[in-house]
Amino acid sequence: CGDIEINYKEKSMKVGDLTLKEGDDISIDGFVGEVINGHIDSRPSSVVRRYLHGETVQGSQSLVIFDKIMEWADHFREIKVYTNADLPEQCKQAIAFGAQGVGLCRTEHMFFGEDRINVVRSMILARTDEARNHALSKLLEMQREDFLGIFSVMDGKAVTIRCIDPPLHEFLPHTDAEIEDVAKELQQSPEEVKHAVEDYQEFNPMLGMR
Repeated sequence: CGDIEINYKEKSMKVGDLTLKEGDDISIDGFVGEVINGHIDSRPSSVVRRYLHGETVQGSQSLVIFDKIMEWADHFREIKVYTNADLPEQCKQAIAFGAQGVGLCRTEHMFFGEDRINVVRSMILARTDEARNHALSKLLEMQREDFLGIFSVMDGKAVTIRCIDPPLHEFLPHTDAEIEDVAKELQQSPEEVKHAVEDYQEFNPMLGMR
């Protein structure tokens, strides 16, 4: 690291005769800590290809080692292994790697997607019961679909569900673009939404409304 020269003004860095600028591609080999100039095509590991994609993998030492470690773990462990998963696809991945259930399904994580967060914000910032109930009805359908998917994937295995828990400020819009999106959803002006957000500000959100 001592050989690296960083120019914050020009957004560039130099190592020896090599200069990299913002936007240039680099590749990183996490096994040996090597940083490589340029883009290197990669593919999922043999373990992922075998267990997640169902491919037949021949001659992979990594897969042999993984299978042996998992065999030892299953033989000696005295507890069940559960996963944290919030979406059906995450449950599929966990089951493929041997999870026996979902130890924590964090309901709030279902709503942070780009296609959902504005519906949550509209529900929080709605000025009328009608507008709030309209947003809630949308969220109900989203959540119902997610839970049906999760229970289908888990096929009778245990699923522990936590109701919405994060501090309120994590759901609120903060940037001008986010505020404008919510304003369109609520058919309000950006200024009205901004004032509503300010009304919900708390001194210590972690100990405030959740």
